[in-house]
Amino acid sequence: MTKRLYLEDLRVGQRLRSASVTVTAQDIIRFARDSDPQYFHLDEEAAKDSMFGGLVASGWQTGALSVKLLIDSADPPFAGGLVGVEAHIAWKLPVRPGDSLRVEAEVTRIVHPRRYADRGFVSMDMATYNQRGEVVLTQSVTVVAFRDPARAGETSNDSTAIPGSFSGN
Repeated sequence: MTKRLYLEDLRVGQRLRSASVTVTAQDIIRFARDSDPQYFHLDEEAAKDSMFGGLVASGWQTGALSVKLLIDSADPPFAGGLVGVEAHIAWKLPVRPGDSLRVEAEVTRIVHPRRYADRGFVSMDMATYNQRGEVVLTQSVTVVAFRDPARAGETSNDSTAIPGSFSGN
């Protein structure tokens, strides 16, 4: 069986670093056509007259690429996938054709709620960087992390409660 990353494998302070991906004009236009059809994402000539002065990726595309990079950075992969619960996103700089993006994430909180025997919740602070090391996007996310059935009952000592609905009840 393929090894998977479970809740018990994660620790507060743990860092994940991704490889990079280069965004092309074609990628930007394709995503915009399907999901965010604004002229500064669709038309290189028209985008020159926008506040961006040229074609830029949708912020949602940047966010989606960041999640993909985070998922791909986990070796072994997350058991059960990476299921989002909550996210706070800030777009810092536009992403332009030719930009190469990479992600760094740090686990900031882990919650082992009593009401869910099979899962917990992990909070991470993420930053997406371009090839110049500039932050283009930040995210604070909470995701579901599944427990390893083979290690039932095991918890780490560095769990902290998240205020609100996942406070361990």
